[in-house]
Amino acid sequence: MAAVLEGLEPEEAAAAAEDTIRRAAEAVDAGPRAPPLLPGHQLNLDLYPRGCHRLLHLCAQQPQQLLQVEFLRLSTHEDPRLLEATLAQVPWSLLHLRSLVLKGGQIRGPLGACLRGTLTTLPTGLSGLAHLAHLDLSFNRLETLPTCIPQLHSLDALLLSHNCLSELPEALGALPALTFLTVTHNCLQRLPTALGTLSTLQRLDLSENLLDTVPPEIGGLSSLCELNLASNRLQSLPASLAGLRSLQLLLLHSNLLTSVPAGLAHLPMLTRLDLRDNQLRDLPPELLDAPFVRLQGNPLGEASADPLSPPDTPEVPEMPRLFLTSDLDSFPVTPHGCSVTLACGVRLQFPAGATTTPVTIHYRLWLPEPGLISLGPHDFLLSGVLELKPHGVAFQQDVSLWLLFVPPRTRRCREVVVRTWSNSIWSDLETHLEEEAPKRLWARCQVPHFSWFLVVLRPVSNACLVPPEGTLLCSSGHPGVKVIFPHGATEEPRHVSMQVVRMPGRELQALLGEPEAAVSPLLCLSQSGPPSFLRPVTVQLPLPPGVTGFSLDRSRLHLLYRAPPEATWDDITAQVALELTHLYARFQVTHFSWYWLWYTTKTCVGGLARKAWERLRLHRVNLIALQRRRDPEQVLLQCLPRNKVDATLRRLLERYRGPEPSDTVEMFEGEKFFAAFECGIDVDADRPDCVDGRICFVFYSHLKNVKEVYVTTALDRETQAVRGQVSFYRGSVPVEVPQEAEAARQRKGADALWMATLPIKLPRLQRSEGRGQGAGLSLVPLNLGDADTGFLTQSNLLSIAGRLGPDWPAVALHLGMPYRELQRIRHEFRDDLDGQIRHMLFSWAERQAGNPGAVGLLVQALEQSDRQDVAEEVHAILELGRHKYQDSIRRTGLAPEDPALPGTSSSQISEPAQA
Repeated sequence: MAAVLEGLEPEEAAAAAEDTIRRAAEAVDAGPRAPPLLPGHQLNLDLYPRGCHRLLHLCAQQPQQLLQVEFLRLSTHEDPRLLEATLAQVPWSLLHLRSLVLKGGQIRGPLGACLRGTLTTLPTGLSGLAHLAHLDLSFNRLETLPTCIPQLHSLDALLLSHNCLSELPEALGALPALTFLTVTHNCLQRLPTALGTLSTLQRLDLSENLLDTVPPEIGGLSSLCELNLASNRLQSLPASLAGLRSLQLLLLHSNLLTSVPAGLAHLPMLTRLDLRDNQLRDLPPELLDAPFVRLQGNPLGEASADPLSPPDTPEVPEMPRLFLTSDLDSFPVTPHGCSVTLACGVRLQFPAGATTTPVTIHYRLWLPEPGLISLGPHDFLLSGVLELKPHGVAFQQDVSLWLLFVPPRTRRCREVVVRTWSNSIWSDLETHLEEEAPKRLWARCQVPHFSWFLVVLRPVSNACLVPPEGTLLCSSGHPGVKVIFPHGATEEPRHVSMQVVRMPGRELQALLGEPEAAVSPLLCLSQSGPPSFLRPVTVQLPLPPGVTGFSLDRSRLHLLYRAPPEATWDDITAQVALELTHLYARFQVTHFSWYWLWYTTKTCVGGLARKAWERLRLHRVNLIALQRRRDPEQVLLQCLPRNKVDATLRRLLERYRGPEPSDTVEMFEGEKFFAAFECGIDVDADRPDCVDGRICFVFYSHLKNVKEVYVTTALDRETQAVRGQVSFYRGSVPVEVPQEAEAARQRKGADALWMATLPIKLPRLQRSEGRGQGAGLSLVPLNLGDADTGFLTQSNLLSIAGRLGPDWPAVALHLGMPYRELQRIRHEFRDDLDGQIRHMLFSWAERQAGNPGAVGLLVQALEQSDRQDVAEEVHAILELGRHKYQDSIRRTGLAPEDPALPGTSSSQISEPAQA
């Protein structure tokens, strides 16, 4: 009323409302008889003229039949004052309505368009409709959602189409029973994050609005079957849409989309994906060939054009944004700042004023090697190594850095940190995690300098600054672990840190052969400053599981001590006074190290503790060697945790065949080992990770430990098949290579270098079938690249072709090949996927012969197609070529030595101090 009776005093507005109601009641009494209730307890007042007058009359008479109404319809094409006064007079709390329709649209304009009603708000009394399941407010003038709607907890369907809503409130998430929501033809510019909490929502229509983005929380709509986002201004979609496992219909036509998440192709229930009339120039191959996708009206395969600014558009100063391709390894930074996205997925943001003079930043992504990284005994590597130069450059403001990392299997009592090389030591930066998708995580930190950076998963570290007055340090992940610093323990404030690691009880009992053995969490304490404290510090550890302080046998309780980097564990039970409570053990120390509380019948437990601690660091892995079904010369070697073997084999079954995985092998994080082909089989590639015929691996539990190589043999395969093997070694290959059976008997040896042997079979060649490498290719030998950047040989291209698989159309489009040519290749090699890939790659390579930038184009296309694994292999091959070329130049004295790596000299790489 206040909005309708604008300009009147409160007393005048109330008088005007009462006068309106009185005249309406008199008009009803003088008019025809009110319509009776229709069958089914329905009251349809939108079908009769002057519906508000009739509803007011029924409210004044208070007939019993009004209280039985379950379905009420009322037109909003009424005088605004009368409509608001009528809705305020209805006794909503007494009604048992299940459906309420207050909509316009019944009257059409001169051109035939439906006109909106006059409804601008709803009375708060509607919140008393406890049974209301259907509410239709379409074709009105609502600018904000009435506050009474989120209180209708039984609401099943809400229709808000053709209104003036610019946003939806967060309170919309308080409708737990909502299954249908339509807000089409409004002015929505953003969506509430609480929308993702509507777990029962099945149909959502947000078409014909002004949406630029969709919040990633929309991926929480687990029951959603239909989603309509057509005719908005969307330029991208959140990757969380791939989590809508119940989605059947997804309408995205008439937007500004330039990319679509590839995960949409794997939605199990999706029957239609409408992407018509967008700005899509390329698509993931899974969507490009899907029969349920509609793509008309997109510039697929066309080169992107520079957007033209409309005339008289004021220029808004904003931070420059740079997107680097794979052929660039540097970028400029000015005092104005910039936001940079590297080809490897790393993002940096330089704020304005970060540097006072222009500076050129160089970057490089290194493959992880034990000599280049620093891992503690209980750390796990989650990313590659990023190098930013110039090293040690000082910025006026901190630079923000986002690093992609592999999501760990579990983060219980562990934390993700960015580790960097600074002042000749590795240190951890304060890190924040940002989730873009369930499997796409960023580690964000503020970079104080430029050096080497990597992402590590470590046990939760608790730290504090100990003042002379004393303090208390508690473990955040393990209640009961505490360190108490008394007054006077130190003269100068010093930093102390604590890490706690648990030992699984079953592992220990199996190791000791004692079902009642138990250990407390392992406590790792470190400090800065002098090695000892001035006064004893009290340490509290929980007693081992199943042990209480009032019933334990003290002769079985052992307190063990270890001072890194020593590997020995000493029993110091007799040297300290153990104070026992019902749940805890307390003791005092004067310097920090590692402490471990054991409960066992064994008398000498130092050696057992060393074995138990090593068991904490071990990973149980399997080795696999698979051959491509259509090209047995291509062998995939992989080392992966034991729990991932079955899923990996199922995923690779259609493309590869091979023996059963090896027996379980135990490895440490970051351990290096080798694979060697034997019995007449050799590696047919000049690979940077191949030394004397052995393929080098470094095992990291959370990264991909996979190699794909071509093999060959000097034996005559036209007369017989060749049976050989691939063996895995921890060190150099023995001079006398044992046969498979003999090696299997020797595997139990404690110090044996041999780990596993798997058979490899190269079938007999048939000339008529032409199953050799490059069959059907009438190309002269190719060499892409040059001496400075390195070469890609024909063998290298065959290896790359074998790795692409179903991703080859995306790579071809990024290489600039026309879409029609892709269709022709598919038609000519309908039943031969390998033939499609090889023909595409070699026909492109033949056209690029002599072009020094061809290799860079290939790497860029691989990265843009999300095949970073193949791009990294190409980088490694090129790096080998560059090193060979530089070595030849260096021998002539024409080039200086390379700068030293972290912890290295100018001549060789040495490992930095391990944490």
